[in-house]
Amino acid sequence: MEETITIECLWEKIKACEGETFYTVKGLPFTYTVKGGELFAERKKKSITRATFEKAFLKIQERPDEITGPKKLNVFGGPYVWAIFMKFGIVEKKTLQKDCKKDDRGLEYAKD
Repeated sequence: MEETITIECLWEKIKACEGETFYTVKGLPFTYTVKGGELFAERKKKSITRATFEKAFLKIQERPDEITGPKKLNVFGGPYVWAIFMKFGIVEKKTLQKDCKKDDRGLEYAKD
């Protein structure tokens, strides 16, 4: 049975997965470190704050049909937030054949 993530335990789950490899919708791999209330993705120069993750989480809970990809989150570091949420099962990777592209490894990803 898959664990249900709540906003109260979200940051603890993020901290517990520090150093794991995640993939953006475009298939770009990244890892991250956590320092205090900030997440530092190796591909990003600025940090993504705990508050940003919580804001995105609440948006998804409030409007799940409208928030369909990282751009729809409308938060700093959206592709990284979305990738982490995908791995945690908070969001699903929604792809339509006509809206998909393939990367150099042959993996499909949404254009969003």
